[in-house]
Amino acid sequence: MNISVDNPLLDFSGLPLFDAIEPDHVAPAVDALLKEANTALETVTAHDFPSDWTAISRELDVATERLSRAWGAVGHLNSVADTPELRAAYNEALPRVTEFWTRLGSDERLFTKYRSMDLTRLNAEQAQAHRNAMRSFVLGGAELQGEARERFAWLQERQAELGQKFSENALDATDAFSLVVPAEDMAGVPPDVLQATSAAALADGQTGHKLTLKMPCYLPVMQFAHNSGLREKLYRVYVTRASDQAPEDARRFDNAAIMAELLALRHEEAQLLGHRHYADVSLVPKMAESPEQVVSFLRDLGHKARPYAEQDLIDLRAFAATELGLDDPQAWDWPYIGEKLKEARYAFSEQEVKPYFTAPKVLAGLFQIVETLFEVAIRRDAAPVWNPGVEFYRIERNTSTGLQLVGQFYLDPAARTGKRGGAWMDDVRARWLRPDTGALQTPVAHLVCNFAEGVNGKPPLLTHDDVITLFHEFGHGLHHMLTQVNERDVSGISGVEWDAVELPSQFMENFCWEWDVLKHMTAHVDTGEPLPRALFDKMLAAKNYQSGLQTLRQVEFSLFDMLLHSQIPPADSGEAILALQQQVRDEIAVLQPPAYSRTPHTFSHIFAGGYSAGYYSYKWAEVLSADAYAAFEEAAEAGGHSTLDVATGRRYRAAILEAGGSRPAMESFKAFRGREPGIDALLRHQGMA
Repeated sequence: MNISVDNPLLDFSGLPLFDAIEPDHVAPAVDALLKEANTALETVTAHDFPSDWTAISRELDVATERLSRAWGAVGHLNSVADTPELRAAYNEALPRVTEFWTRLGSDERLFTKYRSMDLTRLNAEQAQAHRNAMRSFVLGGAELQGEARERFAWLQERQAELGQKFSENALDATDAFSLVVPAEDMAGVPPDVLQATSAAALADGQTGHKLTLKMPCYLPVMQFAHNSGLREKLYRVYVTRASDQAPEDARRFDNAAIMAELLALRHEEAQLLGHRHYADVSLVPKMAESPEQVVSFLRDLGHKARPYAEQDLIDLRAFAATELGLDDPQAWDWPYIGEKLKEARYAFSEQEVKPYFTAPKVLAGLFQIVETLFEVAIRRDAAPVWNPGVEFYRIERNTSTGLQLVGQFYLDPAARTGKRGGAWMDDVRARWLRPDTGALQTPVAHLVCNFAEGVNGKPPLLTHDDVITLFHEFGHGLHHMLTQVNERDVSGISGVEWDAVELPSQFMENFCWEWDVLKHMTAHVDTGEPLPRALFDKMLAAKNYQSGLQTLRQVEFSLFDMLLHSQIPPADSGEAILALQQQVRDEIAVLQPPAYSRTPHTFSHIFAGGYSAGYYSYKWAEVLSADAYAAFEEAAEAGGHSTLDVATGRRYRAAILEAGGSRPAMESFKAFRGREPGIDALLRHQGMA
């Protein structure tokens, strides 16, 4: 494995050299690693190579892991530091990388080696990884022959290409828009947003306020700007991104044809594999048993939430008419009305809370919770990074022989141009007892958010929703980093069913509503004073504000996704996709957006993010996470203390976090709770019991 390390993407001696990776490095590194991986594949599939787990792993997994890590670094930079040169290099290499993984996953010779392994020689982790691999071979087309096999490989390549293009269009359509408005148009908007937008205009040599479609700007303007015309203008551009309804100069980013082609290709893939439709294929490796079961779950949840959503809407309409003089509210008015009603009903505003949540204080509080609950220590560490705002940390555990490294993570909190929207966790490398060296490789994670940056030398301020997002992504990170599994394919988040993978992330969100936890995470940006208890009590009272409407919105997205991927034949145009969306809205929603709205065109989760026929996972996993958190509530009640119960934390860590994907998620859940999950805790937590 003697590859020159002049190329930072080929240096595996430590952490990725993010500060040294250039677009020119991508093609040569990918070529070298593909050559290495192909050689390893030929070696292990040779007639005389033993059908032995460790022997194959030592050759093939070592080579493919290097490819994964290097390509993962390129893909990560493509998401957080997009440039035309990097995008071109990524897109040039993408078909070759996709072709290799498709070919590997369907290699008949390798499939035969796995089939003829002596399973009695595998430990429990290896046995689970073997079961997953056998399933993946079948889903990867290993049983296909001739033309069907070639067609299947082309389908994978084309889908990867289309998913990337969908993502680029969504990002470019978002970045393409900006609007400079005079100060009078910004009446009502919070001071920190005014400062940031004024600074952005100034940086462009203009006066006034520069508005963009990035969340830290768009959302507060929609919630707080008194100017309805401004809200309408922003709303219209936002909900028509990447569509035929966008402003004329941005219609080149229209995703309609890409969506229709993706649906056709997914359906064809399903048929080649002998399934009715793509929803069937998507659910094979998940907890849910069938699309019908998921649809039934979603409709049942929608039915339970509907009366609460209808009441939410009655309240909003009444308040808009009597207090705001809005007798016929439009789509761009609802966030504004919602915020005003919240202020009136609970006597507090999100903006009143925000100055108490400075990023450094919140982070310190989050770390303290994790350290207490899971008996670890978190401290700053050093590593090459791609942006000066990125921080790097290490997690350690006390052992009889001293501090032991458990895992490390990068934190990239700020929104910026060239960075994909949203928040996510990704893996840099997995925990693995390496078969080549015998050394234990520790896990490393990416935690990425899109928060507003600090202004005028002050630390960044987070909304309470931002705090929840940070806790959510950190929950994913803990699942990846606290694993004690040594088999790479089932360590951490690897091998965990997609509809259970949100359990640890949603679980962590609950702590954002506990006074004993929250009070240690707050300090007013100007005075240093902690969040007053009275203000917290108002937040808590407002916790389930509009939970009926929010639940229906998630059910609508999830049902649309599942039905879209269950249709025979699939929707073959943007119009057909929108027609299905309307059908779902007619069944589920209590609020209808304008006819020009095009939300599917930026629904990256299902068209570019791995959640196709899987968006229901968020709601499905919420049932699990609410029930898991109820164990901490029960312990707190019994012991008369906060939910930071170390004994329960220890059980949760062992049953859920440390077990990773080494066994089915239901087994892990039952190991923790002693029974199967119930929906009662979720309904209670959301005020719909």
